[in-house]
Amino acid sequence: MSSNGKLHSAEDRLAPRYKAYSLRNFRHIPQLQDLPPAYLRAIEVVGQVLPFRSNNYVVDELIDWERVPDDPMFRLTFPQPGMLLPRHYQRIEDLLANNASPKEIKQAANDIRLQLNPHPAGQLEQNVPVLDGKRLMGIQHKYRETVLFFPSQGQTCHAYCSFCFRWPQFVGMPSLRFAGQEAGQLVDYLHRHPEVTDVLFTGGDPMVMRAQNLAAYIEPLLAAKLPNLRSIRIGTKSLSYWPYRYLTDPDAEQILALFERIQQAGLHLAVMAHFNHPRELSTEAVRQAIRRIRNTGAQIRTQSPLLRHINDDADLWATMWQQQVHLGLIPYYMFIVRDTGAQHYFGVPLVKAWRIFGDAYSRVSGLARTVRGPIMSAHPGKVQVIGVTQAAGQKVLVLRMLQGRNAKWVQRPFFADYDTKAMWLNGLKPAFHRRRFFFEQAPDPARRYAGASLNCYEPAASGRAYWS
Repeated sequence: MSSNGKLHSAEDRLAPRYKAYSLRNFRHIPQLQDLPPAYLRAIEVVGQVLPFRSNNYVVDELIDWERVPDDPMFRLTFPQPGMLLPRHYQRIEDLLANNASPKEIKQAANDIRLQLNPHPAGQLEQNVPVLDGKRLMGIQHKYRETVLFFPSQGQTCHAYCSFCFRWPQFVGMPSLRFAGQEAGQLVDYLHRHPEVTDVLFTGGDPMVMRAQNLAAYIEPLLAAKLPNLRSIRIGTKSLSYWPYRYLTDPDAEQILALFERIQQAGLHLAVMAHFNHPRELSTEAVRQAIRRIRNTGAQIRTQSPLLRHINDDADLWATMWQQQVHLGLIPYYMFIVRDTGAQHYFGVPLVKAWRIFGDAYSRVSGLARTVRGPIMSAHPGKVQVIGVTQAAGQKVLVLRMLQGRNAKWVQRPFFADYDTKAMWLNGLKPAFHRRRFFFEQAPDPARRYAGASLNCYEPAASGRAYWS
């Protein structure tokens, strides 16, 4: 790479070509040949239900094959036997053993998927806004200042995380999929909602799109010169799973030029990068890609859930945050695994998560303490576990809202009974013998958000979002 960040032509010629692995061809991966046949069968069984996709960069540069099947990067990207509940696993395994038809297997898989809480936190019922009486299925608007947009051509990834809470985007069930076709619709929505300052492009992964397709969604936002729009965010795992997107892909230069145009238009660009393990930060390719993105003026913020079997270790998190700061990244969130998909496999109890976060947080300098956690992206909002304390003679969990469906909930502390087994908000009970948490009070329809900007929250299929 030259001093100006451009790749030399010799390096271009040696650039790796992307190769995807899925259920159709994973048995051709040379490194898998030493695994017992029963383990390969388990990948096939679980992969019928939960989405599976990997690639040659993950296989060749991130997985430590001497540690497989216990290697964390292998568990992160390849289906594991415990990711399905025993009864679900047995159902699919029996169908495969009896040579059931693809239609039978797909029906069984869909039946199981519908039992896995495919769209948690009211995503289908309460996050989808309404414009002129029409639900905008490619947009979500849960928090006042931030709108999520799901570009239709960005609803896949370079590789799939086995914990992903967006797994319904990838399994071929149209009724569970978010996708937005028109950038114009997004612009119209933002025109009518001046309270929105941030747009988050998400998926899937928007960075799987060709540069011209991503530009077709972003350029209309720049051309509209919306006075309320301040930031564009792009949620992506591409730095971890295919950093060559910014190095040697045919349109890498166009992608970086698009990032520069966003800055030149007076908007802030935040690349919301997902790093789940320090090994994802270790290759020369990812470090070069980080440098190239930062040279455009974009900031890279990092986030990850706390994952049993993958990264449930304070030393690992402290190391990861320190490496991120060293590379110029901004640690942002430690999440709790959502109550969907294989939560039973990856989930960490809230009390343990708080202890891991606190231990890791105490080992890093102030530059890494931009990170917040542990966080549940739950139905009422982003709930942070603050800690454990004694109050009114009772041991309690202290929590607060970092974001809320109701803006007045933000930063409001509340208390739950101490519980070492609870893994999600719905597993907690209000402390001090209260019947419900404050955000569970029945909303008053007369107290909708007073500003005309939130008329998007019209009655939806299964509910209504209220603001006060």
